[in-house]
Amino acid sequence: MKTVNVILSGGVGSRLWPLSRKSQPKQYLPIFEGDTLFQKTISRNSHFCDEVMVVGNCDNYELSRKDLASAGISTYVEIIEACPRNTAAAIAFAAFAAQPEDILFVTPSDHLIESGNNYQLAVDRAIQLAKDGFIVTFGLKPSRPETGFGYIEADGEEVKSFREKPNLETAEGFLKSGNFYWNSGMFCFQAGVYLEELKAFEPEVYTSSKKAFDGATEGKLDFELSMKIPSISVDYAVMENTKKIKVVPSEFAWSDMGSFESIYDHFKKQGHTVDSKGNMVIGTKLHTEFLGLKNTLLIQTADAILVLKKDNAQDVKKVFERLEKEKPDLV
Repeated sequence: MKTVNVILSGGVGSRLWPLSRKSQPKQYLPIFEGDTLFQKTISRNSHFCDEVMVVGNCDNYELSRKDLASAGISTYVEIIEACPRNTAAAIAFAAFAAQPEDILFVTPSDHLIESGNNYQLAVDRAIQLAKDGFIVTFGLKPSRPETGFGYIEADGEEVKSFREKPNLETAEGFLKSGNFYWNSGMFCFQAGVYLEELKAFEPEVYTSSKKAFDGATEGKLDFELSMKIPSISVDYAVMENTKKIKVVPSEFAWSDMGSFESIYDHFKKQGHTVDSKGNMVIGTKLHTEFLGLKNTLLIQTADAILVLKKDNAQDVKKVFERLEKEKPDLV
């Protein structure tokens, strides 16, 4: 039995346009103290895991290879998806590539986590529960009423319910009640246990993923076979249905770096310049003045400039989707 860090690296990071592009999604941007989020993920989990397995897509696997090489990792398992089919299938591919009793520690590649004692305790506990046959999710103690995350309602390690992204009023209620946690998108379980549960609740995802996996050549999945896989998240497919679920309530510092709001907060903590009205410039050394604006970000790249109020950070995705249709060369 070995512990495998399954790194999910298929995301595009559309909320971080124009920094994040299809050709270089956010997990490969070297803007976190000179490292990428992908590199930080590998290094933080190397203490717990015997092996690395990367599930990425046909557009970005070379970026993963580059980051692995710079981290000095030459032996790893690579699964290259032909098209995005969501997390239930991505994790199924990893489970098919492992031995049934292997512990899979499944982590996104684009989260910023403070490793340390709290992280160590949470991961150790999750691995122990996974060895006992449970499917484990990590619940993060919320520090604010966040509307951009899903929540887990828990009683100790028992999961009572999963909740969708709430409105502000609901999120404030969750925070007050004290037994709601952010759903971190990190999981831990034995490969065989996951596949049994997937087969029980989403037999079509299981069967079509198996066919696509078996039809892969040199780790690359076939497009036609992949398109037959229903696109369902692991939360819908397994987590919300299984009776084997446990949550590890966790206290480590975590951010999904999913929006310019989280980038702003992180950069500010790192000492990045902010003017007296809370305005920040990213990506240019040009002298910039903000008049009549507060908590505004200006982001510049070689071919695009984005100006946004920090509160509108979630709406960048809409810009990305519009440009995808109107000016695809910009995304």
